[in-house]
Amino acid sequence: MDAKKKEKEELDVKVGNIVEFDNMLGKVEKINDNSVIVDITINDNFDEHEMFEKTVVNHKRYKIVNDSTE
Repeated sequence: MDAKKKEKEELDVKVGNIVEFDNMLGKVEKINDNSVIVDITINDNFDEHEMFEKTVVNHKRYKIVNDSTE
């Protein structure tokens, strides 16, 4: 088994998980090889900041805070 495939299999992230990164929360919408795409509109203070609704986060930069999927 190559290292890239092994690394991806070790990731427990799934679509619908809530992850934390840079003091923000995001709901995982898509899982890529090196990153996830998350919806950050779930943050309470989203409307207070001029941010895009989605962002890309490297697998090394987040932790899963809620592993239940909806």
